[in-house]
Amino acid sequence: MNLDAAQWHAWHGATFPDESWYRDDDEQLCAIVGAPRVDLASRERYGDFILQFEFALPVGGNSGVFYRVDESAGLAWHSGPEMQLLDDAVHPDGEEPTTRNGALYGLLAPEKETPIAPGSFMRAALIVRQGAVEHWLDNRMVLGYRLDDPVLRTRIGTSKFADKPLFAQAPVGHIVLQHHGEAVRFRRLSIEALG
Repeated sequence: MNLDAAQWHAWHGATFPDESWYRDDDEQLCAIVGAPRVDLASRERYGDFILQFEFALPVGGNSGVFYRVDESAGLAWHSGPEMQLLDDAVHPDGEEPTTRNGALYGLLAPEKETPIAPGSFMRAALIVRQGAVEHWLDNRMVLGYRLDDPVLRTRIGTSKFADKPLFAQAPVGHIVLQHHGEAVRFRRLSIEALG
């Protein structure tokens, strides 16, 4: 299913946040610089799925895709694990392996580094299937892990997520596109629910 603008609403809102994102003629979803940082949440909830998309970041850009997000949380990152999207070469988070492009934000470093060309679109995919998760960038799997891995669970317990009881707990939830204040662009978003 294609995830066009009609499939998204503002985080903790009912409608598309036109004050923070705009849609162009090519159905790109573009964050507005300087606007309120309102994330986009999928109207549907998903458990196991294949999400495919393309994204572009400005120089030093930072964004992410969260999954299985419980919208009762205060912020998306309080609940949903995040596939980090980052210009590693310029953004300070690129200096830390667990916050580089393709990382499970703050927890697991990508196994392969994937530099971006600012302003150019990169293909990406996020696959969640029976507890196993794959992060894909530029047609390569850059990270694979299991949500129930004891090592990961221990790491969560000693991380910034330790005091977030909803984090990585929901079996189904929303997909969320992060508005981090920069001009991230998403296009060709599609999702296939599995099982």
